[in-house]
Amino acid sequence: MGKVTIAGVQMNPRIFEKARNLNTCLERMEKATKLGARLIVFPECCLTGYCFSSIDEAMPLAEPVPGPSTQEVTAACQKLQVYVVLGLIERDEERFYNAAVLVGPEGVVGKYRKIHLPHLGVDRFLSRGDFPFRVYHTPIGRIGVNICYDSAFPESARVMALAGAEVIALPTNWPRGRERIPSFVINTRAFENKVHYIAVDRVGEERGISFIGRSKIVDCQGMTLAEASPSDEEIIYADVAPEEARRKRTVLIPGEFEFDLIGDRRPEFYQEISKT
Repeated sequence: MGKVTIAGVQMNPRIFEKARNLNTCLERMEKATKLGARLIVFPECCLTGYCFSSIDEAMPLAEPVPGPSTQEVTAACQKLQVYVVLGLIERDEERFYNAAVLVGPEGVVGKYRKIHLPHLGVDRFLSRGDFPFRVYHTPIGRIGVNICYDSAFPESARVMALAGAEVIALPTNWPRGRERIPSFVINTRAFENKVHYIAVDRVGEERGISFIGRSKIVDCQGMTLAEASPSDEEIIYADVAPEEARRKRTVLIPGEFEFDLIGDRRPEFYQEISKT
């Protein structure tokens, strides 16, 4: 397949302004594809904003998947021949989820509902995700999706790595005080699973909560390829080779120094992890 250009759109969504936020996403998609992006990732809840004080505030902005917004994104993906991951609040009958959708020229490829919910913003009022972690096979690679707080749980990325993920996309809203996540955690998740990892944050301030930016693209060796500023709206880009993430064995000195972070696992000793 060769290398694929992936892009992270660090933006400042405006709470309650879904139409404006969607138009911003569509405009940034156009811009990113002009520089060759085949996969474009947006922040968590980028269509709605995040710092809601009740479910009643958020309900009018929630929508089903597929729904009106994903239809517009699908049309843009068809025009631009690109894949997109973006965050929204999903309504499924009477339940509401912090969700991220993977959309391509063929429509909604898949959706993920945030499994780990912190006591913060709209997550305080939403239902916990009820889908297993999934990996979606696309012409540009095998893509897994997490959202924000999921990255603090190493099992989240590991399950997708075991399922064959080559790229993990993390739409996120990192508030001030979470600087250690972009500093250390994102690179660690990429390295320990040998997957490419793109974490895309927002910037700005919403209802007294400041967000720290620092969106990152990290390769499957754990090396930072691109990092955004802590305050500016911008698009970051990097080229990754998805097939490199399939080769889990690392050979530094043939026959003397080799390791396989997947093949060398001893899951028979990890049973305590999955106890409830």
